[in-house]
Amino acid sequence: MAYDRYVAICHPLRYAFMMDTKICSSLIAASWIAGALDALPIQVSISQFSFCSFHQINHFFCDINVLIKLSCSDLYILEILIIIEGIVVTVLPCTLTLVSYTCIIKSILKIRSTESRSKAFSTCSSHLIVVIIFYVTLTCMYMRPPSLYSPGLDKLFSLLYTVLIPMLNPIIYSLRNQEVKNAVRKVSFRKL
Repeated sequence: MAYDRYVAICHPLRYAFMMDTKICSSLIAASWIAGALDALPIQVSISQFSFCSFHQINHFFCDINVLIKLSCSDLYILEILIIIEGIVVTVLPCTLTLVSYTCIIKSILKIRSTESRSKAFSTCSSHLIVVIIFYVTLTCMYMRPPSLYSPGLDKLFSLLYTVLIPMLNPIIYSLRNQEVKNAVRKVSFRKL
């Protein structure tokens, strides 16, 4: 998504060439493959663990932090693996997204028309807000020491990145649409 926004704003005349079907398919395939391979080392590591007598998971789903708390095994290697994965899966993509948005903001600031600049900022700001919320919750969830584990906080962060953010995405993007804005205004004024 960040690459799409970067190309649309920084290279608008070459957008069709730079975002052709082959590139879009490659980006999708890379995301799916990276997502599938990402969890493999941790899953293999967890499958080697022994678990204590208490086997009830205090979470919405079988999350790695919950499994760590249930395990009686030495967790040192797994914790290092989680930090490495956190860097690869969270910090690296977040950094690339921020670099992309830095280039976008530089291009937007070069636009002379205030109206065009405002439209470009509104296009990017909605995506950037969702991305920042997503990365902050992931970082808070998986990049903290196990000693700061809190079941209640983990449940909250899990709800944020698995339910709230995917739910916010279409709402934020549709609020940029003028027809949706008009419909919301009509419904709001009708109730008043």
